[in-house]
Amino acid sequence: MSQNEFHNSNQIRKRAADNQKVKHISTWIIGILAVVIIITGIMLFKYVETSLKPVNPENSKIIKVKIPVGSTNKNIAHILEEKNIIKSATVFNMYVKTNNISDFKAGIYDFKQSDTIKQISNKLQEGGKPLDSKEEIGKVMIPEGQNIAGIKKIIAKKTNISSNKFEKALKDENLFNSLVKKYPALLTSAKEAKNVRYRLEGYLYPATYTVYEKMTAKELISTMVNKTNQILAPYYVEIKNKNYSVQEFLTLASLVEKEGVTTKDRRMIAGVFMNRLDNDMPLQTDISVMYALNTHKTHLNNKDTSVDSPYNLYKNPGFGPGPFDSPSIDSIKAVLNPLAREEKYLYFIADLKTKKVYYSHNYDEQLQKQKEINN
Repeated sequence: MSQNEFHNSNQIRKRAADNQKVKHISTWIIGILAVVIIITGIMLFKYVETSLKPVNPENSKIIKVKIPVGSTNKNIAHILEEKNIIKSATVFNMYVKTNNISDFKAGIYDFKQSDTIKQISNKLQEGGKPLDSKEEIGKVMIPEGQNIAGIKKIIAKKTNISSNKFEKALKDENLFNSLVKKYPALLTSAKEAKNVRYRLEGYLYPATYTVYEKMTAKELISTMVNKTNQILAPYYVEIKNKNYSVQEFLTLASLVEKEGVTTKDRRMIAGVFMNRLDNDMPLQTDISVMYALNTHKTHLNNKDTSVDSPYNLYKNPGFGPGPFDSPSIDSIKAVLNPLAREEKYLYFIADLKTKKVYYSHNYDEQLQKQKEINN
């Protein structure tokens, strides 16, 4: 074999070996790519499968979602993903396209993390609440017998309305005058009252109120006054026939609210107050002194009962400037229907331990019953 033939033979063998190596490498690359594609496909399938499931099947808490007018399916998908209603905006869009779903509507929706994509799509097709509707954000409960100082704190804690905003609204003359114009039977005597701490003390009815997004202090106050008007409307004629102004009537009811616990005692205490008024005696109720002092005490001393305030009904005769708190319907009815007026009781005292109330015709009798309670 010549040298050239030997050289050519080596090149052929080398070339065959190289081709074999390339073939092996290609096979490996193709195999790896195939595995990568299969793994990617499985992962993608799992991702899509997982993304189609609810975010949290156990969470049924309502989540408010606003879908603006003109939102595309892609816009809606991103909103839902941001609100954590769906797991993937991309998968949601794929689902919508694959199932030829359209006609999603603008509005305010109540979604849950436990909703399926099908349920979410159905809701969006059916439509939500109008965008301009008031959106409820919670409720605030005003207890019976609460005064404005306490009401402000409750509202500040339960709503976005601060104590300062609520007080500023309460002192807004334009608001008050507009309410007088709207509810003249309720508020005319309140407008005429002098030396009041708050014109609307006693007129914010104790109840549970729905609070809406962006609700103002003025709107909430107006709602509360409207509730008081609804409660008192059936009794305006009767109040007038008893020769009370609404301001005087609510003052008595507010005192009865705090002095009595049971319906019977409230009616009895209302009778005692009326008997004292008929005899030109000061009402001498501790509730009035504590309101004047702007504090709560179990026992009052002589300095307390001598405080210089128009609300101090130990010193001042009559009803004082106005109500001391927001009375319940029970106390309102108690003033309309007092008990035992014919007994002419002028005093009462409560046993703080047993809550029993004792009634007396005169001061000596009152002192004796107080001695018995203390012993």
